[in-house]
Amino acid sequence: MPRQPRIDAPGILHHINCRGIERRRIFTDDNARDDFVNRLTTILAETATPCYAWALIPNHFHLLLRTGTIPISTVMRRLLTGYAVAFNHRHKRSGHLFQNRYKSIVCQDDLYLLELIRYIHLNPLRAGLVQSVEELSIFSNSGHRQLLGKGDAGIIVADEVLALFGNRHSAAQSNYAEFIAAGVDQGSRPELVGGGLVRSMSRQNDGAGECLMVSDERILGSGDFVESILRQAEIQLAARQQYRSKGFGLDELTIIVSGLLNVDSYQVKTVGKQPEKVRARSLFCYWAVRELGCTATALAQELGMSQPAVSQAVRRGEMLAAEQGWTLAEIVKL
Repeated sequence: MPRQPRIDAPGILHHINCRGIERRRIFTDDNARDDFVNRLTTILAETATPCYAWALIPNHFHLLLRTGTIPISTVMRRLLTGYAVAFNHRHKRSGHLFQNRYKSIVCQDDLYLLELIRYIHLNPLRAGLVQSVEELSIFSNSGHRQLLGKGDAGIIVADEVLALFGNRHSAAQSNYAEFIAAGVDQGSRPELVGGGLVRSMSRQNDGAGECLMVSDERILGSGDFVESILRQAEIQLAARQQYRSKGFGLDELTIIVSGLLNVDSYQVKTVGKQPEKVRARSLFCYWAVRELGCTATALAQELGMSQPAVSQAVRRGEMLAAEQGWTLAEIVKL
């Protein structure tokens, strides 16, 4: 059976986990862990991707991320490729480091955000890396310590997470710590990571009195949430197919952007700090990534830019399109 396409859109919450090939260790020492954390911190900042929880276990890791200006697939490609290359170089090895592709589950915020933060931050305790909640509070390879104020904020959007537990910082930290401790006896929670369970469903009547379940292994949430996410994904896929069927690609996008911003076509793809070039390039990058499905890597090569620069351009282009009320689908008349 072919792999199902990943589901993604700005603002979507993802529970991501990835294992080493043959369940081998991917974090062998502090140097490896520091390299991974440093790469993750940099990439999340460059792509404006919020992180709500993270934990490193010797042979796998968990992340709870929300899509920012760049698709999660691009974020993860940069992270995993860069880390694997550096790891292989350090250990004089070759070949795959990770087992298959990473698993990404789209999650419903109001039902699962808090539960996933707790699940991920209790992972080191369940794995036996620490023996108690007290030890977990000083464990350096997860976001739990950061939320308790015992380490640099770093990866976590700490203020946003703590706001879920109270308005006053100290009280929120205390409430968060109690929430984590209350989950110690909950066990492995397979419904949060798969394990063959139906994790998302809605009750529908088939006309003969039967209740049918609507589910998708890529989504964790209520039936209504599942249906809305799948509908959104179908609309996105259909739009991209229509662009392709019309023969609308980067060259055509260049013409559209140049006309909207009244600049020569060549300036859209020309690197420079002149305001008109920055605006044109930003709008071009935004629509190329979000509407046409181009990767930041491909765009960086096309425009002679770095991937972080593309991420920043997408962010500026999104604001520009919103300010002007421009929608590519309406302009192209899909």
